[in-house]
Amino acid sequence: MENVLTINFTEDADAYEGLTNLKELEGQGQIGLEGAAVVLRQEDGAVTIKDEVGDIGYEGAATGGIVGLIVGILGGPIGVLLGGATGVLIGSLFDMDDLDESDSVLSEMSRSVRVGHPAVVAAVDEQSPEVVDTAIRRLDGKVLRQPLTDVEAEIAAAEEAQRAAKKEARRKLHEERRAERKEKVEEKIAELKSKLRINGTASTDQGKAGESGTRTA
Repeated sequence: MENVLTINFTEDADAYEGLTNLKELEGQGQIGLEGAAVVLRQEDGAVTIKDEVGDIGYEGAATGGIVGLIVGILGGPIGVLLGGATGVLIGSLFDMDDLDESDSVLSEMSRSVRVGHPAVVAAVDEQSPEVVDTAIRRLDGKVLRQPLTDVEAEIAAAEEAQRAAKKEARRKLHEERRAERKEKVEEKIAELKSKLRINGTASTDQGKAGESGTRTA
């Protein structure tokens, strides 16, 4: 079973020991560990990485690729969804106030990483949840377990939704610019017409004044 674990701790030392335990369990062949990181949410909602194990997939990621993506999202509604070498802002795509816990695995994970409390985020391959749960229980840690496929599906949906949102935003901007240009063109035409009317009236008045002078002479 490939799962993503978000493990809450009360003490920093327990979080670091939890990370070490996961690495030891991998060394013993009891689990497969793609990557894991100790993270901490700041008062402003940002999530910082304190320690990590596993392969660093690319610059800016935490560990193991998928963990880096998740840590970016856990930073909050303005978290960064990393994709390869590029960063895509997810903006308000994950507005936690609008999502029920049952609606989004990512929102559940985000809520589980609390301000001022260390947590471990890990991508694991485990035969049974009891192995990790037993190792974490003695550290007074609480494990939130989500299927990796569900997490990946939601990340993919988020990326697709962001692309669609950007496309719609560009379309609206294009329409607004066209409307603005049209309005400016119409204003210019009206201005030119007004000038033509004024010039035409002036020419007519001058002609009438000339005719009046001729008759008087």
